[in-house]
Amino acid sequence: MIQLLKEVARGKRGARDLTYDEAVLAAEAILTQEATQAQTGAFFIAERIKMESVDELEAFVRVSRKHARRAEGLGIGLDCAGPYDGRKTSFYATFPTAFLLAAAGLPNALHGTASLPPKWGITLQDIVESVGIPAAGLTPERTLRAFERSGVFFASTEAWCPPLGRLRQIREELGMRTVLNSAEKLLDLGSSPRIVFGVYHNTVFDRLARLFIKLGYEQALIVQGAEGSEDLHINRPTRAYLVENGEFRLQIFDPETYGIEAEPPERTWTPADQLAVAEAVLQGEADLAYTNQVLFNGAVRLHLAGKAESVEQGLYACKALLDGGEAHAAYMSWRTALLEPANAAAAMR
Repeated sequence: MIQLLKEVARGKRGARDLTYDEAVLAAEAILTQEATQAQTGAFFIAERIKMESVDELEAFVRVSRKHARRAEGLGIGLDCAGPYDGRKTSFYATFPTAFLLAAAGLPNALHGTASLPPKWGITLQDIVESVGIPAAGLTPERTLRAFERSGVFFASTEAWCPPLGRLRQIREELGMRTVLNSAEKLLDLGSSPRIVFGVYHNTVFDRLARLFIKLGYEQALIVQGAEGSEDLHINRPTRAYLVENGEFRLQIFDPETYGIEAEPPERTWTPADQLAVAEAVLQGEADLAYTNQVLFNGAVRLHLAGKAESVEQGLYACKALLDGGEAHAAYMSWRTALLEPANAAAAMR
């Protein structure tokens, strides 16, 4: 590890990118905690200054996947990957959108942890805990049971990849973004061929597009969404990169084109508020801006997965599923399964 550190931490002019094989060695040392905390912290800081190469990112993703429990054969069509440092000012449209997609016949995956730096915002796990399940209860078994009933797979990432949990303390102490901020979003715990991936800066579009090609995704949509999330904006155009067939291109998603542009109300969010608004959307009782944002994201994701011939067709399909109550029914099935005591679930088998 010391030799690898010498390569990435020589300063702005002397540092070099690691080869893929070297980066694999570094990732293994860090995830198994063979590297000391000082070495791990130094590596994270050096990479933050230098910026990770595509080979280095791929190595950390593949090694992290190796140390994770990953579900296969579930038919999950889409992985929705937003930032694990959470949100502070925007609505979590991706949460109710997941049940809309499931109702449309597109099983999909969400994932997250307790909040991390640098943003320290509200996370998806915080919202799920507001349903009534403490973090310790978000076991892989509950995830799989709720998915079986609803078509929505929510994973508490540190339960599925324990090495990330063991590295939490050093990440919190550093208080900055590390290479793990990208790797944890790409664990692909549900083994999906497609991903919608949120980014904050458009400067990473090209690098991530090349990474997704190397990782073998059939399709990927890299979205410069709300607070760096995978959620398309509903009050302005959103820049995105579509990656497929070994190529990538810029796309602009403008809600005004579809007549659904709206201005979300300004508000201070709590996890309970996020859950309440998500439930209101699914029940047809939310502010138009939140509802339209869920419809827009649902339509684009259905189109990406080939479940709608166009975004317009996706919008019609999503509205019908909201109005007809199918999306809310999927949510209630997921919620009921999640809250079901483990012994009761075993007795039902």
